[in-house]
Amino acid sequence: MDLLENSIGYKFNNKNLLKNALYHSSYANEMKNGITSNERLEFLGDSVLSLIVSDYIYANFKKMPEGELTRLRAALVCEKALCKYSREINLGDYLMLGKGEDKRGGREKDSILADAFEAVLAAIYLDGGIEPARKHVMRFVLNELKNNFEVDFQKDYKTELQEIIQKNPEESVTYILKSESGPDHDKVFTIQVCLNSNVIGEGTGKSKKQAEQMAAKQALSLMGVN
Repeated sequence: MDLLENSIGYKFNNKNLLKNALYHSSYANEMKNGITSNERLEFLGDSVLSLIVSDYIYANFKKMPEGELTRLRAALVCEKALCKYSREINLGDYLMLGKGEDKRGGREKDSILADAFEAVLAAIYLDGGIEPARKHVMRFVLNELKNNFEVDFQKDYKTELQEIIQKNPEESVTYILKSESGPDHDKVFTIQVCLNSNVIGEGTGKSKKQAEQMAAKQALSLMGVN
């Protein structure tokens, strides 16, 4: 438990809250001795997570319209993002699973890891209040924004490149996937942008969208566009 607290960066006053956050329903069903699963904590954690992320992006993306704010929040709190956050602190190693679920690889299931992240967040919130919960969430969210969304949401290089190319109707721009590497939860993509059949830029990113933006950015730089 101490190792997990160190990974989380928070010391619990009531360690039973953290223990409860780690009890998967399969474990609670097997034990049948009054142990409750983490599902209620997960329910609360979902709301706490949404509030913290909404508050941050509302305050820091002042020119972003409501629709884009909604899409950004969804990307930051979706199952794929949450299980990634969980893996960063090896949360799966500490989960209490039923024997069958454990044998089926439950510690690596995206849905279980995402739910556990929300449950742990709720435990932090109940134990220490909103500020420790905010601190816990934002260490992951800020990193996610930096790595995956800074280009996507702050400057649209693809549109800028397209507007320049469209001045010459006979020219066309295409984006080609050159390579992808890494495990499913941590892919790295390399994209080339071509003007007709000539490569004019290349970029890498944690998503195809980000890689395309970086390729367009390089193309604009090579064209002398600041």
